[in-house]
Amino acid sequence: MAVHKVFLMKFSKIYPLYVQKAEGKNRTKAEVDQIICWLTGYDRKGLEDQIASENDFKTFFDQAPDFHPNSVLIRGVVCGVRVEEVEDPLMRKMRYLDKLIDELAKGKAMEKILRD
Repeated sequence: MAVHKVFLMKFSKIYPLYVQKAEGKNRTKAEVDQIICWLTGYDRKGLEDQIASENDFKTFFDQAPDFHPNSVLIRGVVCGVRVEEVEDPLMRKMRYLDKLIDELAKGKAMEKILRD
C-alpha cells in the first residue's frame, strides 16, 4: 500500500503552524502543547525532543508513549472529512490532532477539548 505524502511531512515543520493558528485566535503555545501531550502521551520534554529530532508524522505518532483512550470521543469534520470515519489509523490520529487544534482556535474551552 502506498504511503501518504502527509505521513512523511516533518512534525517540526507543521507544529509552528498549529501554534500560529492558535495564537492568531488569542490562544497560546502552551495550550497547543497541552493538547498534543494529552492526545499522544508525550510530556513536554518528549514533545520538545520530537520537534528537535525532526521526525515525520508517522514516526511522531508511532513513538507516542500513550495515545489517549478518549481520543475515540473526538468527532466532527476536518477539511470536509469526518474524523471518526477515517479508516487509516495513522490518518485518523492526524485528523484527531487537526480537529483538536481547530477546536482550540474556535475558542472551545480546554475542558471540552480534552474530553476527560
